[in-house]
Amino acid sequence: VLTSAFYTFRSLLLLPQMSWRPTYRSSKFRNVYGKVANREHCFDGIPITKNVHDNHFCAVNAKYLAIVTESSGGGSFIVIPVSQAGRIEPHHPKVCGHHGNVLDIKWNPFFENIIASCSEDSSVRIWEIPDGGLRRNMTEAMMELYGHSRRVGLIEWHPTSSGILFSAGYDYKILIWNLEQGEPVKMIDCHSDVILCMSFNTDGSLLATSCKDKKLRIIEPRSGRVLQHANCKNHRVNRVVFLGNMKRLLTTGVSRWNTRQIALWDQDLSMSMVEEEIDGLSGLLFPFYDADTHMLYLAGKGDGNIRYYEITTEKPYLQYLMEFRSPAPQKGLGVMPKHGLDVAACEVFRFYKLVTLKGLIEPISMIVPRRSETYQEDIYPMTAGTEPALSASEWLSGINRDPVLISLKEGYQKPNQIVFKAPVKDKKGVVVNGIDLLENMPPRTENELLRMFFRQQEELRKMKEELTTKDVKIRQLELELNNLKNVSPVVNNV
Repeated sequence: VLTSAFYTFRSLLLLPQMSWRPTYRSSKFRNVYGKVANREHCFDGIPITKNVHDNHFCAVNAKYLAIVTESSGGGSFIVIPVSQAGRIEPHHPKVCGHHGNVLDIKWNPFFENIIASCSEDSSVRIWEIPDGGLRRNMTEAMMELYGHSRRVGLIEWHPTSSGILFSAGYDYKILIWNLEQGEPVKMIDCHSDVILCMSFNTDGSLLATSCKDKKLRIIEPRSGRVLQHANCKNHRVNRVVFLGNMKRLLTTGVSRWNTRQIALWDQDLSMSMVEEEIDGLSGLLFPFYDADTHMLYLAGKGDGNIRYYEITTEKPYLQYLMEFRSPAPQKGLGVMPKHGLDVAACEVFRFYKLVTLKGLIEPISMIVPRRSETYQEDIYPMTAGTEPALSASEWLSGINRDPVLISLKEGYQKPNQIVFKAPVKDKKGVVVNGIDLLENMPPRTENELLRMFFRQQEELRKMKEELTTKDVKIRQLELELNNLKNVSPVVNNV
């Protein structure tokens, strides 16, 4: 018996690797770590908005940092040059033209001085920030876009076209704006509840949306046709992001047991390929995807940590890498575009974290540890630059093009061949699909009625100013006419 037990034990020791052992996959991003900037490189003293809307309230590009601020008597946001870190003065100039709280802001990916904002006052506005930042409060927008009947909660720029903007309102509609004309050219009306998120694929030919009606949709934006949809009853989707050119999507949401969950979908949305539970916290999970490194970052609203994964085309598809931890909870996160990163430090991603309790914006750099000081081509492939691939009219005519790619090896300078210009047009009704959106949409709530009242008051004020100016001009012309009449009899007598 002892002999047989000995040989049994020996055979167990000689068995190959057991199936329960974890399988490790080599990855150059396995040791990526997060590095918080020193205090002197943070932005301090900013009255970050206390609005509970599920957005980031922050937008970043290579020149400016914009943050929605707490204000009374309307909505405002502050714009700071990225190079001017430190304590911000309490009376720093703001962009404050909206009559309601600002709910979302986005920089134009091709013109670094152009920013779009949307608000509870049902408007979308386009602003041009002067070089060097604001020197006084800005109240006059470059363009004021009215078309939604209720507050506007989301805006997204088209990823390859220079003059196309998408806006989603609480009227359950998505409007496509042609900024070369300053008018909406399409209304997507396929949602039955509030739209929670919008995401484009690489060339902007497809739009994915998540909605409060528990449906995930893929839409052809020019026609407004729903190509695919999925009912997400077990996985209630909050946020969705296209995974570059992989023809896949990733969603974050809540499982049937109210735990936070992520799901990976094929583009046909037939069923989720992977569902993974994250934790039991209640904050919304924001997904950020880097198409160059195929890394996914998950940051929870109200959390202090950021998890990151690597996404592959083969099983298990989603590989957990590491987690950045911080004791300070985040209200939102801005993301620096690739051409604004520090290539010499092997920085592959940079967040700007909003810490509301401290009025602080913390830059967090995600760094690949490398000893060599030479350019690392394997972690910096060709990436999308700031040159548009299409004009607005080209995209609307049905043309699709991939983004214009650049190399970060020698540094990148934006070509200054094109200029963003606001269209000059008369004030008129906004007609989309045969419907005048401004005239035929009555207010549904008291707040909407108030916003419409304030908008009409502003229009009346401008009309009164015009009438006063014209009255003065008429009086001047009457006096000149009387002078001519008085002079003419004298000339006749002579």
